[in-house]
Amino acid sequence: MAAKIRTGDTVIAIAGREFGQTGVVESVDTGTGRAVVTGLNISIRHQRQTQDQPGGRLAKNMPIDMSNLAIVDPEDHKPTRVGFRVENGKKIRYSKRTGARIDG
Repeated sequence: MAAKIRTGDTVIAIAGREFGQTGVVESVDTGTGRAVVTGLNISIRHQRQTQDQPGGRLAKNMPIDMSNLAIVDPEDHKPTRVGFRVENGKKIRYSKRTGARIDG
């Protein structure tokens, strides 16, 4: 199955404690079906002091399940489903909400 959410996409959380918040996808793990999104699912991690880095509490983006994410429509900035179609011999993603292209 083709990847509907890819690195660099702007997504919105449609379920969970992060509901309604948006962010940009940093990485996607297709094996577990989870994605790391900037600004979503932030956890505090404690880091030991080293010669190079000071210790302390660091905020870290943790993975969130892709079923809780939806791509933001490029035209009306609302959550949308993703479809695929072929244009000029190339497979592209498009918004099912407005029909706008998601891929550059």
